[in-house]
Amino acid sequence: MIKGLFFAVSVACLALPLEWSSQAGVRWTDAGSGSMRGGAVVQSAPADSFKVVLLGTGGGPPVNLQQFGASILVEAGSERFLFDCGRGTTQRLTQAGVPIGSISRLFLTHLHSDHVIQIPDLVLTGWAGGGRTIPLEVWGPDGTRDMMDHIQQAFAFDIHVRRDVDEKLPGEGITVVSHDIKQGIVFDEHGVKVTAFLVDHGPVQPAFGYRVDYRGHSVVLSGDTRVSENLIRFAQGVDVLVHEVVDAVAIRARPTYPANRERMESIIAHHTTPEQAGEVFSRVKPRLAVYSHAPNSEAVMTQTRKTYAGPLQGPEDLLTIEIGEKVEVRHFAR
Repeated sequence: MIKGLFFAVSVACLALPLEWSSQAGVRWTDAGSGSMRGGAVVQSAPADSFKVVLLGTGGGPPVNLQQFGASILVEAGSERFLFDCGRGTTQRLTQAGVPIGSISRLFLTHLHSDHVIQIPDLVLTGWAGGGRTIPLEVWGPDGTRDMMDHIQQAFAFDIHVRRDVDEKLPGEGITVVSHDIKQGIVFDEHGVKVTAFLVDHGPVQPAFGYRVDYRGHSVVLSGDTRVSENLIRFAQGVDVLVHEVVDAVAIRARPTYPANRERMESIIAHHTTPEQAGEVFSRVKPRLAVYSHAPNSEAVMTQTRKTYAGPLQGPEDLLTIEIGEKVEVRHFAR
């Protein structure tokens, strides 16, 4: 389902010994088969294909041109599921060769702006420019339904003109069906089960992580959280664990830290440090641990190695992870 120029390796990350590829069932491959179209490799997706694409791996409100806002795409067979919709999500979808109009299911971890700011573009462009003809369904914490209703109110003029006056676009495609969710199974269709579980993002409550199960394989997405025993419980037996991280050492080394100590320590306290994340990975023992909503730095990887020696992949936009008998990591060729 994902198109783009890729080269693939197994768990390629800083300081990761190559022998982990055979021990953990994570393998190196090349670009493999696929036809070329417009300079992109068009990959065919078998019915049992299960893959995760890190669309945006950046964290926080600041603009980052190397790591866009938080967003992860999960593809299970022919089904697509988008988790969070941070800055640049629609651009990254386009780069990955995924039509924006093909996204009709969105799951939100929490309602911080850096996780939701691109939703209006997904709603409107997916319809007016992407050909979506079915409702967009959205799951998220309390407040999701109100937020989605107000987005449609904010763009009422554009929706009215395109639907009723000018292009006469189908009304179903701009319809949004929203769900304020609680912990538990929130989607169970087409052989795909999505389970929401509570995580601990400090005062930002409720905040969720998600587990996606498909044909005997699974991925867990942490969302924003400090160390969460509930996440560890829901992540047991998972193939791939995608977890957030904050580099507390780097934050405390900033020149602005002394004057903003209280605020910065509060931010650190709402997230997971690399050493803590390593402890989580060691307890969960996924086939592959992956960082997202995280700094892409050697320092983060080095700190993680103090508490975790298993397969580890750093944050990287447009990284694709294929989950099956083997776990394959494909890097997007820019």
